[in-house]
Amino acid sequence: MTNCVLCKEELKPEEGQLIWRGDDCRVILVNDPDLPGFCRVIWNHHVAEMTDLTSGEREHLMSLVFAVEEVVRHVMHPDKVNIAALGNMVPHIHWHVIPRYVDDVFFPGSAWSQKTQKTPIANLDTRKQLAQELPDAIKSAIAALS
Repeated sequence: MTNCVLCKEELKPEEGQLIWRGDDCRVILVNDPDLPGFCRVIWNHHVAEMTDLTSGEREHLMSLVFAVEEVVRHVMHPDKVNIAALGNMVPHIHWHVIPRYVDDVFFPGSAWSQKTQKTPIANLDTRKQLAQELPDAIKSAIAALS
């Protein structure tokens, strides 16, 4: 699909950073100033539903999602991690892995809710610094899966 935002290979800096790319999946560190550490695991091929994948492909994809979640928990020390696969706006398999904190701007709602509060700048700055460790840690975790 030519107009799918997740099918395109190139990322603009304001969209995020490619952390890892394999034949079937890639991991992106999303550039979201309100949610440092927000990652996205994207199936490289334009497929809309998990059940369109073979069981082996599903297992591979979910092993990556779980590896990213584990690294996000270890590096970011969130109060909770949200994992979501919606696809309502972009019908292309992708999983969101989002570190959440009781003081983040959307808490207690989802990352797509209205902002409910302001995150203290010092906490946001600390999380932004921690998120800089994610690319190398995620690459190492994925390499260990092989």
